[in-house]
Amino acid sequence: MLGPKRPVFKPTAYGSSRRKRRVPRWLVLILTGIALGAGGLLFLQTSYGPTRLTAEQSEQLHFDLNSANNDKQRLQAELTQTSRQFDETQSSNVALTTELNQLKSELSKLQADLALFADAMPPDPRGTSPGIRAGTFSSDNGELSYSILLMQDKGKTDTFKGKMEFVAAGRFSNGRSGNIDLPPIEQFSLGRYEYVEGQMELPAGFTPRQITIRIKPIDSERVVATRTLVVNR
Repeated sequence: MLGPKRPVFKPTAYGSSRRKRRVPRWLVLILTGIALGAGGLLFLQTSYGPTRLTAEQSEQLHFDLNSANNDKQRLQAELTQTSRQFDETQSSNVALTTELNQLKSELSKLQADLALFADAMPPDPRGTSPGIRAGTFSSDNGELSYSILLMQDKGKTDTFKGKMEFVAAGRFSNGRSGNIDLPPIEQFSLGRYEYVEGQMELPAGFTPRQITIRIKPIDSERVVATRTLVVNR
């Protein structure tokens, strides 16, 4: 007697009943998040991030930076040189100020000495003011050199404006003696004292022996001072 039959396995209408393996949901979420993040970052960089430079723009940028650095170095060198020159100028100004103060001190002393000298000078022989206190004349190679000291009396503060005439007495080359008028000084100003000097040409063949000086006001022919001096040879 046969035993009971075992049921025979029949495949289903959907094929094998073995389950397929699925990708875990968490992995899908992670991959999706990564993809979305990368896309968002790319979008932000493209839309709002700095513009990428081309090779030509990058080269130009490096050139501009180098030029700016060179200009900076040049300006720094010029600034250093200017600062050095400024320091030298400051030192020079200090030295000049010191020298100027010394010159002022010496000038004050010289003015005081000149005042004493003026007071000690003998008066004009004619006693006039303005007066011809001193003078020298010398003749050499047809040229007459002169230096004359004019003074007013102490206490006179008004400036005297006058002119000066010269009359030379001497001998001509033919042996004849005579007087000639020499070129005048058309205008001069005299305060307390004035030193007048210069040179003038003599007529050919004339040798002066003495010179008479005449002082007149600038606007008058009235002689206010006169003196005769010997010519040195």
